[in-house]
Amino acid sequence: MDRIFRERMPVGQAKDKFLASIAPITRTEEISIRDCPGRVLATHTIAPRNVPHFRRSAMDGYAMRAADALGASPLNPVMLQLSDVVEEGTCARVGTGQHMPEGADAVMMIEDTVSMGDMIEIRAQLHPGKNVGDIGEDIRRNEILFNKGHLLRACDVGVLASLGIREVKVYCKPVVAIIPVGDDLVPLAYTELPPAGKSLESNSLMIGLYVEQWGGVPRYHNIVPEDTAQIEQAIKENLDADLLIISGGTSVGEKDFVPGVVSSMGELLVHGVGLSPGKPTALGLINDKPVVCIPGYPAAGLVALFVFGRPALRKVANAPDVPDVKIKAQLSSKITSREGYLSYARVILDGSIAHPLMTAGAGILSSIARSQGFVIIPEHVEGYEKASEVDVVLIE
Repeated sequence: MDRIFRERMPVGQAKDKFLASIAPITRTEEISIRDCPGRVLATHTIAPRNVPHFRRSAMDGYAMRAADALGASPLNPVMLQLSDVVEEGTCARVGTGQHMPEGADAVMMIEDTVSMGDMIEIRAQLHPGKNVGDIGEDIRRNEILFNKGHLLRACDVGVLASLGIREVKVYCKPVVAIIPVGDDLVPLAYTELPPAGKSLESNSLMIGLYVEQWGGVPRYHNIVPEDTAQIEQAIKENLDADLLIISGGTSVGEKDFVPGVVSSMGELLVHGVGLSPGKPTALGLINDKPVVCIPGYPAAGLVALFVFGRPALRKVANAPDVPDVKIKAQLSSKITSREGYLSYARVILDGSIAHPLMTAGAGILSSIARSQGFVIIPEHVEGYEKASEVDVVLIE
C-alpha cells in the first residue's frame, strides 16, 4: 500500500486544491429571525433606523443643564429644584435608558447628589453630553449591521429584533448526499446479530449528524455493494445534491472501486493523503459537485471528515471557517508520529493532563467516543515527549 500511495499529497496541499475547485451555492431563502442562528446571510443587512431613536439617560440620576453645575463640589454644592421640566435652576429624575427631557443636556449620577425633599443638592461638575446616549449612538440608520456571508448568532438576533427586522435573506442549507459502500455492511434497521464478517452501517448516521451540526441537510442513501456499476448509479442519483460524501471503498484493495469511479465520471483531484489515520481519502469533482471519499474504518473516516468534509461543507454553504476549540494540556506519556504524516492522536483529558488513548487503530470507533480530543502532530514532528505542553483540539 505504501508503494501505491508513495505519491500521497500533503494534507494542506490536498485541502487547498480541493477547496479551490468548489463553487458555493447561490440559492437563498427568507426566514424568520427566530430561525436564523447558525445560518449565513445572503445580503448585507442595513439598519432601517437609529438605535436609540431618542436621546436617553445612560445613568440613574438627574437630567439637568450642565451649566447649572458649574463650580459644584461636596464643599460647594449647587441646589436645584426637582421638576418635570428642565430649565435654568431645575432638574428631573431619570433612570437608565429613559428619554431625556427637553432642555437637559447632561445627567448627574445619583451618587453625586443628595435629595432634600423637592430640592436636589448637586455635588459635582459635568459637561454637556455627560451620561447621555445620543440618537444613533448604538446603531446609525443605513449603517451596515452585518455583511453578506456573516454567520448569524443568537446575539445578532437581538440586534435585528431591536430594529424591527423580522426576516432575513440567508443561503439555503446545502444538501449533502451520504453514500455508504461495502459488502460487509448491513442496515441499522437489522435487528439480529449481524453474521460473522458483517457490521452495522453506522458511519452514515454519524456523518449525517455532523452534517446537520455544520449547517447542512443530510440525505441518506442505501448501502451500495462493492460493484463499479452500482457505485456509479448511486452517484448519478445524487448529483442534484450540493456535496457528496462516500464512506468506504476508497483504499487500494481489489474491491476499492470508489476512486476509479469518481475518476471515470469526473475528475479525481486527490487519492492518498499524508493523514494518519485517513491516508486512503480521495477528493474529486463530478459535474461541478464536490465529492469527499473517506475510509470506511470509522476512526479514519471521522478524521478525514473533520479535515476535508467540514471545510468543504462550509465552502459550499458560503459559511466562514470556524477555528477549532483548543485547550492547553500536558501529556502523561510520550506519543509518536509517522514521518511525513499529519497525525491525529486521541487523548483523554483529566483536568490539564492529556492521556494518549490510541495513536493507531483506524477501525476502532470507540477510541473516538472515549477520547475528548486530538493532539495534532505536524508532518515534520516525530512526536511529543512525556510532560510536553500540547494543544488539544476538542472533539465536537
